[in-house]
Amino acid sequence: MAETKYIFVTGGVVSSLGKGIISSSIGKLLQARGYNITIQKFDPYINIDPGTLNPYEHGECYVTVDGMETDLDLGHYERFTGIQTTRSNSLTTGRIYKAVIDKERRGDYLGKTIQVVPHITNEIKRNIKLLGEKYHYDFVITEIGGTIGDIESMPYMEAIRQMKWELGSNAVCVHLTYVPYLKAAGELKTKPTQHSVKELQSVGIQPDILVLRTEKHLNENILKKVASFCNVDIDCVVQSEDLPSIYEVPVAMQSQGLDTAILRKLRMPIGETPSLGPWKSFLERRKNATEEVTIGLVGKYDLQDAYKSIRESLYQAGTYNDKKTVIKYINSEKITEGNVEEMLSGVDGIVVCPGFGQRGIEGKIIAAHYTRTHDIPTFGICLGMQMMVIEFARNVLGYADANSREIDEKTTHNVIDIMEDQKNITDMGGTMRLGAYECVLKQGSRVFNIYQKEHIQERHRHRYEFNSDYQTEYERNGMNCVGHNPESNLVEIVEIPGLKWYIGTQFHPEYQSTVLNPHPLFLDFIKTVIKHKKK
Repeated sequence: MAETKYIFVTGGVVSSLGKGIISSSIGKLLQARGYNITIQKFDPYINIDPGTLNPYEHGECYVTVDGMETDLDLGHYERFTGIQTTRSNSLTTGRIYKAVIDKERRGDYLGKTIQVVPHITNEIKRNIKLLGEKYHYDFVITEIGGTIGDIESMPYMEAIRQMKWELGSNAVCVHLTYVPYLKAAGELKTKPTQHSVKELQSVGIQPDILVLRTEKHLNENILKKVASFCNVDIDCVVQSEDLPSIYEVPVAMQSQGLDTAILRKLRMPIGETPSLGPWKSFLERRKNATEEVTIGLVGKYDLQDAYKSIRESLYQAGTYNDKKTVIKYINSEKITEGNVEEMLSGVDGIVVCPGFGQRGIEGKIIAAHYTRTHDIPTFGICLGMQMMVIEFARNVLGYADANSREIDEKTTHNVIDIMEDQKNITDMGGTMRLGAYECVLKQGSRVFNIYQKEHIQERHRHRYEFNSDYQTEYERNGMNCVGHNPESNLVEIVEIPGLKWYIGTQFHPEYQSTVLNPHPLFLDFIKTVIKHKKK
């Protein structure tokens, strides 16, 4: 059996250069060559996971099938490559230290003094190798969060240094840096890249491949200069220019031979360059889709990364319907009865976004009421679905104080209630209903026709649920409960069949939508929106 090869992706100069996109692109290109790959992310922060982080701190929290709350880069990995990630694909400094401390408490280290080197670095190395040893992947791509020089990422850099030394030609380091353009001088500057590589070399790592992020095209002279100053082969210096879409990055990387350079460095056969057929036809459709469809995202975070997976799912669904999805952000905190018509004007459909806590809740309820009574296609996700349920209770069932226990402990009509197994939980992190759960769809329902099957599995992230005591009353009044968990009988999907498209899901379908396999709910939602727009 061939040995697993390891690719380390590090970043320099500034954060947010797109290490996740480059890691995903490398994975995509190696997959296209027939290799079995996986990608993991190591985040240097001390939180155990990003589940308790505010989206303003870290963007959306992505959930894996096995219920791990992770960094949003894992969403990119899955969307680009179609692989399913698990808790082993996401690690934080918090988890690494906790594992070492737990071992120390159990006495596993036999009285040794616990130190960053070797105990923390060994734990990092163990986790880097874990997936390769367990599943015998051809390639394990490991992205290290943060920027070289950060005090938090030093143990990771030391672990990589050791692994590169131990693995020899079975490991490469791809370093992503930034080449800024100084407008006043009219010049592109390579000095930050040189410093970044120097910093990496100072911890004992020589990068094998450099990816230069740039807003302007870099000419051959600049690439040669970087190669000679940084001890990197000229064919191992590639540029990552700003592109109209992140999905164009794999094609741009392939055209510059990034995958070829990696294979050569790892002493592997290069073979023919794969065609990326389905991927390119997706890009072609995306480019040709010029007619626009506008979707309003009703939520409380005015930050595009907070709803990353939803946005990408809507873009993908737009492309497959040969339309360009334009997303309009609508701040739910600012929506009132008086301005709802104005705030929702110009949108062809809305998504009532997920979230936690009280802020912006009433605005979501007002928006759901407006779209229900004006028959505007509406998709409620998680908390969004709960707001649709509360709105219906208040305005159709006549329970003026209807609410969720999360928002109002004392409500007499708790149409959304805390789940039984969540009642006595005191730790906030990692304790919700998380990961993939089974759902059985009601035959003949709108969602049954969309999925074209009875049994589905979708990913969850919540503590509160539809209160089944009210189910009969809802159904009698036109809102149907059409998806149930077979074990707990919890309601997972509601819909109003009398409207064009008014569906709420307790789960997060956006976590399962990928470039080559867009999610059926998003596809049908956009399809309906287009039909509605024509009329």
